Amino acid sequence: MNILLTGANGFIGSRLARVLNSIPEISLSSVVRRRVEITGSYVFQVPSLEANTDWTHLLANQQVVIHTAARAHIIKEKAADLLAEYRRVNVEGALNLARQAAAAGVKRFIFISSIGVNGNINTRPFTEWDTPNPAGPYAQSKWEAEQGLWEIQRETGIELVIIRPPLVYGPNAPGNFGSLIRWTEKGFPMPLGSIHNQRSLVALDNLVDLIITCITHPAAANQLFLAGDGQDLSTTELLRRLAKVSGKPSWLIPIPGSLLVFVATLLGKKVLAMRLLGSLQVDISKARDLLSWIPPISVEEGLRCCFSKD
Repeated sequence: MNILLTGANGFIGSRLARVLNSIPEISLSSVVRRRVEITGSYVFQVPSLEANTDWTHLLANQQVVIHTAARAHIIKEKAADLLAEYRRVNVEGALNLARQAAAAGVKRFIFISSIGVNGNINTRPFTEWDTPNPAGPYAQSKWEAEQGLWEIQRETGIELVIIRPPLVYGPNAPGNFGSLIRWTEKGFPMPLGSIHNQRSLVALDNLVDLIITCITHPAAANQLFLAGDGQDLSTTELLRRLAKVSGKPSWLIPIPGSLLVFVATLLGKKVLAMRLLGSLQVDISKARDLLSWIPPISVEEGLRCCFSKD
């Protein structure tokens, strides 16, 4: 099977490329923005992912496209320009790729979206049938991309699979989770010893396994799936487990979450605080029932991998 993978040097894409390259039946073409070597893979450099990018030569003879590439972090643009910048890559670029994939005869298009399309906080687990409530410009761009992809699917017949993961963790995780790992390794005291929320996460290896399941599973065609480990943790419990698997002491100061939110709001950091203190749960029953998918590694195994140098 010939597979084209975008974002092959990203956090998710690099792990996915490594696993796909270990499967003898798969011939992988890896697309990157900056030239890198990926063992066992044909590597192609595509400098930009936009509405006018020409994918013709890369899509010839491909059967599946897995689109993990996206614009995820924008720092310098003004707030008013954020959504336009996200749309340029995450919407226009993704839809351009999908249209060309359909025209080239690609059978299945797998799109990695975000649980942010559902929202960023809840009181009951999100499901695939909930009304979207995008949290911020990045999630809004992912939601717009999803809507455009469904239109392309209806027009062309290409099989579409959309996966919305919550926070993905693993070795060299970016963003806030990477910061938690570094703080844990350094033994920094943290005022997070009394947080009673519930958050769903997904280990990188679990997400990769779900993506690979969706490559060939007939029931995955034209479906949306939420990803997760199937076990939710409070922020306090997460930090305790991180300390345990890393062999470091857990210095968690029990300060009420309401007080932390109040202080964070005064400092203009309320959104960041809610990512640590609010609840966000996902229900992965659909993937379990429709695909017979079970996350292959436990939360403890996934957290232990975060400290692996492999």
